Amino acid sequence: MKYTIPCLFGLEALVADELRRLDLKNVRAENGRVHCDGGPADIPRLNINLRCGARVLVELASFPAPDFEALFQGVAAIPWEDCIPRDGEFPVKGYSISSQLHSVPACQAIVKKAAAKRLGQAYGCETLPETGDRYQIQFALIKDTAAVYLDTSGDGLYKRGYRAHNNGAPLRETLAAALVLLSRYRGRDPFCDPFCGSGTIPIEAALIAKNRAPGLDRRFAAQKWQSLPAKLWLDAAEEAMDQEFHGQYDIWGGDIDPSAVELSRHNAELAGVDDCVRFEVADAGKFHRDSDYGQLVTNPPYGERLLEKREAEALYRSFGKAARTLPAGWRVLVLSSHTEFERAFGRSAEKKRKLYNGMLKCDAFFYHGGAKTEPNKG
Repeated sequence: MKYTIPCLFGLEALVADELRRLDLKNVRAENGRVHCDGGPADIPRLNINLRCGARVLVELASFPAPDFEALFQGVAAIPWEDCIPRDGEFPVKGYSISSQLHSVPACQAIVKKAAAKRLGQAYGCETLPETGDRYQIQFALIKDTAAVYLDTSGDGLYKRGYRAHNNGAPLRETLAAALVLLSRYRGRDPFCDPFCGSGTIPIEAALIAKNRAPGLDRRFAAQKWQSLPAKLWLDAAEEAMDQEFHGQYDIWGGDIDPSAVELSRHNAELAGVDDCVRFEVADAGKFHRDSDYGQLVTNPPYGERLLEKREAEALYRSFGKAARTLPAGWRVLVLSSHTEFERAFGRSAEKKRKLYNGMLKCDAFFYHGGAKTEPNKG
C-alpha cells in the first residue's frame, strides 16, 4: 500500500524522519507532503504515532488526467468495492494546481460520479444509500496528473483531543510538536515557554519527553472501516504504550494572563501530562533561568494590525533583553510572522527556517543564550 502524509510547508523533513523511525519503506518528501509504502497495519500505527503530519491518506491510484473523460475513467477503474461497503458514505474533496482541470467543484462532481457508477455496478443498485460509515475520498490534480486517496484520519491529526479551546492562539499541535523537535529537546534539559497561551508547546514537549504517542486519546475514521480489523488498532496502541518513558521532567509554561494559565493546566490534565508540566502566571519580560542548559521554545503574539504590531515590538524588546540573560548553553527558538522581529528582539538570528502557521508565513528564529549579537539593522 502507498501512503501520503500531507503536512505544513517546512515540516516535510521532520515527517520523513518520523516515517523512517516507524520503519516505513521508500520514504520520499515533496512540497507539503511525504510518501511511503507500508501494509494495512501501518494505518493505525501512522495515525496514532505521527506528531507533525496533517493526516494519513491511502493512495488508490495515480494517472494522467488532462480532461474530464480521463479523470472519470481513471476514477471508475479503481476497485472501490474493495474498500467502500454498500451503505458507505463517500464524500469527495480535493484541489488542483497547474492543471487544465482547474475547477475544483467540477472535478469533485466527476470523481463522485465515477466512484458512484463503479460502486452501483458492483452492488447492483442505481442509488447508493450512503447511510453508513464515512469513507472520505480525496484527489490532488497537479500538472494534469490525478492522485486519488482515501482519508484514514477523519479529523486532522493536530486534533489530539486535549485542547477543546485554544484561547485565541492559532498554533496547531502539529506545528508545536515540530518546533519542539527542531529545538532538539529530548526530555533531559529544562524546557520553557514564556508565552504559553493554551499550553500547546509545553504539552507537546511533555508528550515528546515521555515518548507518548499523540493519537492515543482520540478516534480515527478508519477505525470504523470493515476492511481494517479492530485488532490492528489494539496492537498499534499497545506497541505505542510499550515505548513510553517514565521519568522526571522540568517543563515550564508561563503567561501573563491568569485565564490562559488555568486553561493550560486543564489541557495538560486532559493530555495526561499534568504530572510533568508546570504552568505559572509570569511576565516574559522578566524571564530568567540560572541552569547552564535548556531549551526555550515559544510563539509570542505576532501583532497583525498596526497598533498590535507596535505592542508586539515592545514585547519582543523586553523579552529579547530577558533572553540575553540566559547562560550560553540555552537554545532559544522563537516563531514569529513579524517582519521586524530580529530588530525588535535586539539580535540577528543565528539561523532561520521558513514555516507556515496555517496560511500565515512565519520564520523560526534560532539563538543561543548569552550571545550579545548586534541587532539586525536591515
